[in-house]
Amino acid sequence: MPERPIVVVADSSFAALELLNAARHKFCIVTRLRLDAGLYDPAPERAPGVRGRPRRKGARQPTLKAISTSASTTWHSMTLSQWYGQGDKAVEIATGTSVWYSSGLPTVPLRWVMVRNPQRKLDPQAFLCTDEAAKPEQILAWFIRRWQIEVTFEEARAHLGMETQRQWSDRAIACTTLVILGLYRYSHCVASCAWHRIRLCSSKFHIYFCSGT
Repeated sequence: MPERPIVVVADSSFAALELLNAARHKFCIVTRLRLDAGLYDPAPERAPGVRGRPRRKGARQPTLKAISTSASTTWHSMTLSQWYGQGDKAVEIATGTSVWYSSGLPTVPLRWVMVRNPQRKLDPQAFLCTDEAAKPEQILAWFIRRWQIEVTFEEARAHLGMETQRQWSDRAIACTTLVILGLYRYSHCVASCAWHRIRLCSSKFHIYFCSGT
């Protein structure tokens, strides 16, 4: 469905200006953002009759590291569900829009979201989204989903032997991967049905313990 929006959630290695600029017109990217990234205001509108190359950025904004320690920063409290598998977690967030610029590289407009622990026990974390209109709550919800996928991949490697197949052919690896996942799903269904029958049968019997005197 061409009209359906696509959101790509990736780790910090995908926070590259060339990649973000090439992909942002095709889909939305959510990833981590460095606290020392060079953020700027959008370039002002070009006045009629002005010669020369158009400006690519406006005034320099404070770094996210400086924003995280500034007394003038506005923080909003919210609760995130399933934050890194820890259940509901109370956090404080700050957000804004900027243009990320680095000399010799494309400029990328984005929305940044910074998250901190209310007790200041952890360092702030920052995330970016190439969709400036996205709400910060939605951006964080997208990123949290990535944690669940990472857990699935890690458990598949640890318990099912994924990425340890000895085939050299990509086709053979693709086939065995599907078989492994299929067998795991089948085993899970069998065990779940068996456990349900055991609970159903045990509920029909009442055991009484009597002590003699």
